[in-house]
Amino acid sequence: MEYRTDEPIKLRRDCQVVAVPAGHTLILPQGTEVMITQSLGGSFTLLVPSYGGLFRLSDHDADAVGREPRPAETPAGSGEALSGEALEREVWQMLKTCFDPEIPVNIVDLGLIYDLQISTLSGGARVDVKMTLTAQGCGMGTSIAADARNKILDLPGVLEADVLVVWDPPWTPEKISPEGRALLGIH
Repeated sequence: MEYRTDEPIKLRRDCQVVAVPAGHTLILPQGTEVMITQSLGGSFTLLVPSYGGLFRLSDHDADAVGREPRPAETPAGSGEALSGEALEREVWQMLKTCFDPEIPVNIVDLGLIYDLQISTLSGGARVDVKMTLTAQGCGMGTSIAADARNKILDLPGVLEADVLVVWDPPWTPEKISPEGRALLGIH
């Protein structure tokens, strides 16, 4: 479900956000006025006039803007550490909840994910992702990569994660999945 507000909302508590497009995190204090500009993939894009820009709020902080977090749709909601193929499936599912704020198609279906590697660590796993963007001049890379990394780190059993933006090979529209093409009206 997509939420938008025309009226400012005051944050109900302090919460961590990610600056768009810079990708750095900061804490917005309780009472800060925000407006929800979009919610895709479980996160909220907030316009925060007092901080001069847009910020992404994670789904697990939805209560700070008076919304309910999305119900867990995957075994990741069980809290048990995942490994092997189950972890890989969940990482792909998490990546499908990451969006460029300007394109209503997730980064997997846009064909932006070039590589996914999972390695075993003592007590958990490390996930390394290589992704690209639709254009080298896109200023959203840091923000999208940070969103993907944070969501992967939310998976049970993931201790470390890195999402690296790469430019080789260059992205082309042919990399868009059939599902993404349908959403974009491309045949």
